[in-house]
Amino acid sequence: MKLLCEYCHWLRKRMPMGFAAALPMLGALLMVGCGESADKPASGETTENGVVIEAWAHSGRESERRTIRNQVRRFNEGQNAVHVKLTVLPEGSYNSQVQAAALAHDLPDVLEFDGPFVYNYVWQGHLTPIGELLSDELMDNLLPSIVEQGTYRGAFYSVGMFDSGLALYARRSKLDAVGARIPDHPKDAWTVEEFERILADLAADDDDGQVLDLKLNYEGEWFTYAFSPALQSGGADLIERGGYDTASGVLNGSAGVRVMQRFQKWMKEDNYVDSNVDDNAFVGGRVALSWVGHWEYPRYSKAFGDDLVLVPLPDFGEGSRTGQGSWNWSITKRCKHPAAVASFLEFLLQDPQVLEMTNANGAVPATNTAIAKSDLYGAGSPLRLFVVQLRQGYAVPRPATPAYPVITSTFQEAFQAIRNGAPVEKTLDKAVQRINRDIDDNQGYPQVN
Repeated sequence: MKLLCEYCHWLRKRMPMGFAAALPMLGALLMVGCGESADKPASGETTENGVVIEAWAHSGRESERRTIRNQVRRFNEGQNAVHVKLTVLPEGSYNSQVQAAALAHDLPDVLEFDGPFVYNYVWQGHLTPIGELLSDELMDNLLPSIVEQGTYRGAFYSVGMFDSGLALYARRSKLDAVGARIPDHPKDAWTVEEFERILADLAADDDDGQVLDLKLNYEGEWFTYAFSPALQSGGADLIERGGYDTASGVLNGSAGVRVMQRFQKWMKEDNYVDSNVDDNAFVGGRVALSWVGHWEYPRYSKAFGDDLVLVPLPDFGEGSRTGQGSWNWSITKRCKHPAAVASFLEFLLQDPQVLEMTNANGAVPATNTAIAKSDLYGAGSPLRLFVVQLRQGYAVPRPATPAYPVITSTFQEAFQAIRNGAPVEKTLDKAVQRINRDIDDNQGYPQVN
């Protein structure tokens, strides 16, 4: 009971959306504390199969689960110095279960999690730096976006097998019909004014005028990942990135208000955006444009073949910007044998493993050598734009601050309110107040040793 009370206190301090909204996390604590603890592997012990390390991964799609399980099996069978015991947890409640296990001092040796949460985990004292444990050859082979996402306060804490891509999928025939040019590089992206003219032209020849898919059927992190790049393209951001101590004048400044007013106009006034309740707006032919990530390529290419084209997100005034970041691995401070875990991570980052995983989930390979071998992302390939964006600085990482969990949940709520017609400026002002209050409540998130 003392543990539950301590957790309740932690929730009240860090969950500005209200204690009731955090109850699923409390349920996760009960599950972790009362579930399979008696049968958990003896992490750190040496057996005939080598040093035992415990690993947690998110469930993802079936192809990803099958791949990581096969990779763990091959790693274990290929040597007898280290034995990985893998637990796959549900993706929807993954972060809640990690937080509950951390409070119970029950984290595994190696942990997979969504990239932008690394900074909060480091601040809470759960992770150990891995840069000195990984080979120089591997570090030099990583995409710059992977290194940027995994770095906090000058130390490298997490590494992913893949990164993500975000852009506009389009029907080439539809764009040709309205005389729209087709940019193939972010430096030549449509201006937002040009984008709106294209939307209007497409809508004029569409039965219901809804020609754009924003994946409004998605939930959670999607809204921050997908639409904060538009803020940055327009000269705004989620938070001031110098000291990460305020969102005032950054999220709710004139630039941020203008960007979000455009989105609201597309959704409410112009009626350009399909609600996509069945997730078939694009493949069903209802819209000509879909604002989404790399994961939709297999389905979209199957539906439209050579008529499918990928174009960068529109330029809202300061250049096209796009999202980056995805699931990655870190070593926890609980781990007694970090070098053993590092050998597992080195295995996962070998080209055959990276390509097997990215063929399973369609993501951008994390290493330059794997990219060169990829049919989807190598030179002249259909998804090369995603590589260009990640390598050439058009992709913007989500804010490197322990406040990120609050920032993203707050922006998600603000976007939904704006989507439903709430006044943009007042909504962003309220979001800023919530973000700033969390930073103040945590004394600016000072560094902990």
